Amino acid sequence: MAEKHRVRFEPVGIEIDVAEDTTILRAAAEQGVMLMHGCKEGQCAACKSFILDGDDVEHDRYSTFALPDYEKEEGFTLLCRAHAYEDLTIELLNYDEEMIQSGLPIQEAEAEVVANDPVTHDLRHLVVRLDRELKFFPGQYLDFEVPGTGETRSFSMANTSARDGLLEFVIKVYPDGLFSRFLATEVAVGDRLRVTGPFGVFTLRDNPGADLVFVGGGAGMAPILSLLRSMAERGLDRKAVFYYGARRRHDLCFEAELRALEEKLPNFRYVPALSEPGDDGWDGEAGLITDVLRRAASVPGLRPGPGAPPPGPPKDGGLDLTGADAYVCGPPPMVEAALELLPALGVADKRVFYDKFTTTGEG
Repeated sequence: MAEKHRVRFEPVGIEIDVAEDTTILRAAAEQGVMLMHGCKEGQCAACKSFILDGDDVEHDRYSTFALPDYEKEEGFTLLCRAHAYEDLTIELLNYDEEMIQSGLPIQEAEAEVVANDPVTHDLRHLVVRLDRELKFFPGQYLDFEVPGTGETRSFSMANTSARDGLLEFVIKVYPDGLFSRFLATEVAVGDRLRVTGPFGVFTLRDNPGADLVFVGGGAGMAPILSLLRSMAERGLDRKAVFYYGARRRHDLCFEAELRALEEKLPNFRYVPALSEPGDDGWDGEAGLITDVLRRAASVPGLRPGPGAPPPGPPKDGGLDLTGADAYVCGPPPMVEAALELLPALGVADKRVFYDKFTTTGEG
């Protein structure tokens, strides 16, 4: 059995035991401590922290874009890749006091495939039935084992709870993706897959006085759909708008349900946008989703992004994001653009919550 060490997190004063063969982030999750994180692969930097005391720490492979060498030398670390070989005190640079003690137990389970259907040319709607109850918060994700590889891939649930053990996922298929190619060409109804979770902190915060803006693209539909379904189930009447970007009309999905949610949630609007509308008669919003959001907000002096269409009057009558909560999920370039834009539109940095879909070996 691997030796364990005590790790203390400041400024929250929480302590956990961490085995040397387990990352600090994983050990925290197993003990119900929900630290901020994203990809768990050392790419997104969401779990970056600073070592206040102790220095015997080893890291699994990570991206130097997430943790440059000079930052590592100064004492910064990525908790998702860090192994403690002595007692440590770590300063959390990014944490949520509302959530840190609300972690759910990490479980391993088997899942039987119930459905595996295309919803667009490159998105799959995967439905599985678990062999045991698994609790999770809307917006969280599971790790799927890729059979015969020792690798895992992470996918967000689109539903709100595992009623009857069923879970839904919206998964982008990459031509050379390790799991997605397997999903598109081999996975059939009745097959069994191994999953672990839940993980993730892309969950709806309790802030009833704040409006909501959701910005998504591609498979970012899944966790946002989970949050919207949760709002409908709970009867939340917060003003909310969902901006979803796709390339062409045939890349849009769950349109009927999202329009139905507009009926269930009177203060909710769904705004799809096409970056390449072509000649298919599209009369909705056009352009990159961040440029559509920029035009809708109509902030004086805020210049349009490179190559964006002229501002013009917004079709939805204007959007005020001052003091709003923002939830962003999708491809990294879209997320990066949204993270830069939203504070300029009045959303406080600490009220922008995001999932950036990194790709290891392209899915």
